[in-house]
Amino acid sequence: MRRVRPLAALAGLLLMVTACTTTEPQSPPPSARPSAQSPSASLGQDEIRHSANMRLVANVPLGPPFDGPEAWGTDLAFQGDYAFVGNFEGFTIHDIGDPAHPKVTARVKCPGGQNDVSVSGDLLFVSVDFPREDDTCESGAGSFGENPWEGVRIFDVSDKTHPRYVKSVRTHCGSHTHTMIPGKQADRLYLYTSSAGQPDATICPSPHQGISIIEVPVENPEAARVVAEPQLFESRRSGDDAGFSSSGCHDITAYPEKGLAAAACFGDGWLLDISDPVKPRVLQRVTDIANFSIWHAATFNDTGTKVVFSDELGGGMMATCGASDSPTKGADAIYDLTPDLRLELRGYFKIPRPQGKSENCVAHNGALIPVPGRDIMVQAWYMGGVSVWDFTDSRRPREIAFFERGPLGPKLSLGGSWSAYYYNGHIYSSDITKGLDILRLDDPLTDPAKSLRLTELNAQTQRSYGRA
Repeated sequence: MRRVRPLAALAGLLLMVTACTTTEPQSPPPSARPSAQSPSASLGQDEIRHSANMRLVANVPLGPPFDGPEAWGTDLAFQGDYAFVGNFEGFTIHDIGDPAHPKVTARVKCPGGQNDVSVSGDLLFVSVDFPREDDTCESGAGSFGENPWEGVRIFDVSDKTHPRYVKSVRTHCGSHTHTMIPGKQADRLYLYTSSAGQPDATICPSPHQGISIIEVPVENPEAARVVAEPQLFESRRSGDDAGFSSSGCHDITAYPEKGLAAAACFGDGWLLDISDPVKPRVLQRVTDIANFSIWHAATFNDTGTKVVFSDELGGGMMATCGASDSPTKGADAIYDLTPDLRLELRGYFKIPRPQGKSENCVAHNGALIPVPGRDIMVQAWYMGGVSVWDFTDSRRPREIAFFERGPLGPKLSLGGSWSAYYYNGHIYSSDITKGLDILRLDDPLTDPAKSLRLTELNAQTQRSYGRA
């Protein structure tokens, strides 16, 4: 999701984007969108609908102190028997040792949107991309016209019942999202922080074309600091076309074992060489002006031979999944990654279940389901719910399971699944207003994934399952 306040200004800026390096074909590949099912608008308020192979096994509602009008649930990370769920007001730790009976271990109030999270060992990292008066959890909202604090907060979560605030790191333009990358030595890890910048601000005006790289000494997190601010996404020229990367990156997904990362940078998609974590290097830039508006996120397949980019048309605030809406806008694009590391567009995927005009719906956060020999991912679609889809055939992706709720209550304008990930046999969905949903998927196509047990999962830091 984008920063809420400058939506109009950023949307205007995006219209200025022009192509530099493009893989857009003369005619778009087939969407392979299945025939439309009955619209979600036929569902009653909050009514649940799901495919026969998926069911809800538990829900943990939001609770105090996350009971305000904008206490929205955000991203997820996992470690052992615990799920860490971000919220605009802080974060929650859930004990998911028994997925059918999850328990809240701790709720930590520490406002600062989006509060996206990742976890490594005893450390939890939390992104803050809204200005605060200072870096403390007690701080009030700041102003773009002042000198606010934005960046990454670090917590010690060795005691899951009493997380301890350790350190903050201010980053240029804040941290809308971050990506954790292990260092070449086990005592170091790095965070790539992404942020759009603010079109109406003097402190961090758009276009903001770099990232901040934070180095974290694992045994001494108090010494964490920014060690590089590479300007990766500067304007480029190809022939007679001037390239313009609109306003920084929204999200970067790394595949450290492959030495690669895929960056979704609002107006473009980028392939990066991260073999040296402190000196990332651009390999390729792709654009798709005809079909994509806001490049939001990326996912590699397990073999590193494909990349799925998503388009967050409308920034998560709009209804883009209606029966008459485009099958490519607000959707996923599947790129094959050739042996010589070139991205080539193959197809698109969009959920086949039309949503109502009051339901914000667009492609959002997802990750792979570890099925040997197949490319399958689970993905959040806001009010479009949770979708499991197969892109083994890049040109003919198809949905194989889903879960969704009907329209929101009259006093709510934003809802649905923010992030949906598969972890140790279940799907976990962070619903913006409903809390944590735990889903069970039973299907011959995906059942082989149940045999794999992970000790940690951060969706933006991919690791090989070794099962392809």
